[in-house]
Amino acid sequence: MKMYDFTLAPSPRRVRIFLAEKGIDVELVQVDIMRNANRTPEFYKKNPSGSLPILELDDGSCLSESVAICRYFEEIHPEPPLFGVGAREKALVEMWNRRIELAIFAPVGHVWSHLSKVAEGRGRRIPEFGEIQQREAIDRIAWLDAELKNREFIAGDRYSIADITMLCMIDFARTVDIRIQPEQTNLARWYTNASSRPSAKA
Repeated sequence: MKMYDFTLAPSPRRVRIFLAEKGIDVELVQVDIMRNANRTPEFYKKNPSGSLPILELDDGSCLSESVAICRYFEEIHPEPPLFGVGAREKALVEMWNRRIELAIFAPVGHVWSHLSKVAEGRGRRIPEFGEIQQREAIDRIAWLDAELKNREFIAGDRYSIADITMLCMIDFARTVDIRIQPEQTNLARWYTNASSRPSAKA
């Protein structure tokens, strides 16, 4: 199998970190999305949305969406568990991963699309919308700092895909000048621990 990847994009990085935590090696094929290499007819056959990452299995079939790919690997390589153990923990991991995706990751993506210089010329831009999303992301990051006061990881006492999602989001947010603030000591502590794991370099 092989995975279509772009090292600068946050979503493929989620899968790379997940694989590193599992100790799984997969061939990586670089696709330069900044040069629209993912917008060709041949590429659309692999994923009609043109997004990365894509996991191409040995039979030629393809899986896309980072969490779906991670779930595939969780099923075939269950240790260490990164989606939780038992009904309650699995639900908490799912809850927190979705909260981060919808309440923080998505707004940061909109800021990048509508305000960043890198995204200029890549679709219609509405700066006012970008500014609204920027405020939303900053508020949600502050909220998460408060949530982390009494636990080590995003979803509880165990490192999970929710931590991977948050790590990728925090690093991506720096590209649009959204950063952990000095007073956000809980989040800073979490970030130091998460970013110092060997998998964070994947």
